[in-house]
Amino acid sequence: MDHVTIARAMFGTTMGFHIIFATIGVGLPLMMLLAELMYQKTNDFHYAVMAKRWTKAFAVLLGVGIPTGTIAGVQLSLLWPGFMEVIGRVMALPFQIEIYAFFIEALFMSIYVYAADRIPPWMRIISLTLVAIGAVASAVLISNVHAFQGTPAGFRVENGRIVDVEPWKAFFNKSFLVTAGHVALSAYTTGAFVVASVAAFKMLKAGAGSMLYGFHKKALMIAVIAGGIFALLTALNGHATTQHVFEDQPEKLAAAEGLFETQTHAPLTVIGWSDKEDREVKWGIEIPWLLSFLAGNSFDTEVTGLNDFPEELWPPLWVHTMFNIMFITGSLLILLAIVTVFWDKWLKKDMFPKFLLWIFVLSGPASVAAIESGWILGCSGRQPWSIYRTLSTANSVTATGNLGLLYTLFIIVYAILGAAVVFVLLYYFKRNTVLDDIHRAEQKGVPLFGSNS
Repeated sequence: MDHVTIARAMFGTTMGFHIIFATIGVGLPLMMLLAELMYQKTNDFHYAVMAKRWTKAFAVLLGVGIPTGTIAGVQLSLLWPGFMEVIGRVMALPFQIEIYAFFIEALFMSIYVYAADRIPPWMRIISLTLVAIGAVASAVLISNVHAFQGTPAGFRVENGRIVDVEPWKAFFNKSFLVTAGHVALSAYTTGAFVVASVAAFKMLKAGAGSMLYGFHKKALMIAVIAGGIFALLTALNGHATTQHVFEDQPEKLAAAEGLFETQTHAPLTVIGWSDKEDREVKWGIEIPWLLSFLAGNSFDTEVTGLNDFPEELWPPLWVHTMFNIMFITGSLLILLAIVTVFWDKWLKKDMFPKFLLWIFVLSGPASVAAIESGWILGCSGRQPWSIYRTLSTANSVTATGNLGLLYTLFIIVYAILGAAVVFVLLYYFKRNTVLDDIHRAEQKGVPLFGSNS
């Protein structure tokens, strides 16, 4: 790999690893809050046990998300000094405000973990609400830098100098709201389906009709209903995102859809891969006219194809595959939620068939893969720019060479961290089972939310 590619790969690997913990770290507090609310509504202590156990998992994931996020920040400064010069002078506000968001998340998380049995129910709900707000605020503020990269605002470059800096105008750039919405909604979707995935796996291991089966079914239903709602909202937000990309980054839209010829009534192409030589999507399935409608709410909307741009400004054509993963996975998650509600609420079935439970098990990893694909599409689809049509990636990168060894060492570190997370979670929950927590909750005088030994 050349120098720029290695730098991009190193930072991309860091973010790809970090985004797993960051995304679940946004979605899981909302699931904890929903479980707490269900406990207050039904007085069913199973929901309190869920909230308690999800809190333990959240603490472990947060312990990895924080250092990997710190590594990402350090790499931004060391690998991309040209980019950070602009960000430092124009777009520092999100980083500054994010400190306070994280402070709120950490403070009220501590209150919920260590004082849940000492405070009234309404204070537990407020604590978890503020944890959830702090978590999503952190994600939104940091991802606002990504929005700024696609729709830069609040400064001008004159004779190679940054002038007329307006930080708040840069902060509220054109795609801020739609990007913030997509980040939050997709994180809630992923967090919910990760919970559903674990619950379904536990249901497969538990005997049908057992108490454990019933416990995990309650968790599954909360997760699938919440995940289905947020998946649908994510899809609606995706429509708005498409319109912003159509207006502000037309090359990205054309590459994501494998559209080479400018046309009205443009089809939405799913599956297949973009062939640069023949300038078409091989083995793709076209949904007639849908891309034009998504781009401009009209089938007559003219969508610009890649052939109208210089080839050196084309994003990598494999971003069409990233779009496929994101689009197809999101659609299937919505369908899965509908089927689940129909099976449980309409047909009133007490048990799920095994094949459906295995689909639930796969839904968690699939939602994480969709998140990863969406970020790869968003960032790689902006290439060759680090700040769209303002600063190229080649002019942003460090001049320091010999990054290959450092990249290899980071991969080893992430492999160790990932293995450590899996080991700690498995070790803790094997020593503190659901039945252990339920038995503790049934005993009088034993703190319901108390930490396990």
